[in-house]
Amino acid sequence: MKYKITLLLLVLVTFSTLKAQEVAAVEQTDAAIAEELAKKLANPVAALISVPIQNNFDINVGPIEGFRYNVNIQPVIPISIGENWNLISRTIVPIVSTSNVFAPNNSEFGLGDIIQSVFFSPKKVTNGLVWGVGPIFLLPTATNDAFASKKFGIGPNALALKLIGQWTVGTLVNHTWSVAGDENYQDINATFFQPFATYATKTGSSFTLASENTQSWDNDVFGGFVGFYYAKVMKFGNQRMQLGGGPRVFYGNNAFNPDWGIRVNVILLFPKK
Repeated sequence: MKYKITLLLLVLVTFSTLKAQEVAAVEQTDAAIAEELAKKLANPVAALISVPIQNNFDINVGPIEGFRYNVNIQPVIPISIGENWNLISRTIVPIVSTSNVFAPNNSEFGLGDIIQSVFFSPKKVTNGLVWGVGPIFLLPTATNDAFASKKFGIGPNALALKLIGQWTVGTLVNHTWSVAGDENYQDINATFFQPFATYATKTGSSFTLASENTQSWDNDVFGGFVGFYYAKVMKFGNQRMQLGGGPRVFYGNNAFNPDWGIRVNVILLFPKK
């Protein structure tokens, strides 16, 4: 009888040990995947299908210090072109809601103008350098005149970044000219510039410092902000995603700049299996 009990205890201990090792292996694998995804998310031209849902809450907007909520739905779709190149499609679909921004006791809501970017980027990374170039398109899709440019625009788009261990440091820049649209609305001649730096930890967390700036050349209007964001790659059931956010502080001479704001990101991830 004692031998049977001893044998049973030995089996239970062995099973528990193997199960613990299996759980530890799974957790280690998940951590490695999370780290890899966090690094890819810091790279705008990474070969990763994702759907960022960017929520922006802006405080004290414009001369009468109103409120603006802007959600940007930004699907990113990489397409392989032969052995050496990727085509990365990045779309920004803005939905905007404002209160007391354009006039006292006034509210506006609607779809804004869609921005479509296309990058051609080499698959091979040499010395940690990643780059991409392509066109950017401004599509006059706004459903509310308060958010409408009424112009179709096009221009060049470029990105360069450096992978340094856990760091990703780079710059995104583009320029848009209006080439068609309502003649009663102002032409567009604007440069967008976004430097950024991200540190991705080995557990799938990341810390990002980034600035987004727009210079409108025809009327000499400049506006921008700097933001600091924390994010974490997580898994809910079978769905991987990144959750994060942080504060933004605005600057420049744009009359409709907020004083400050909060960004909250939810990014759905669809890595290749």
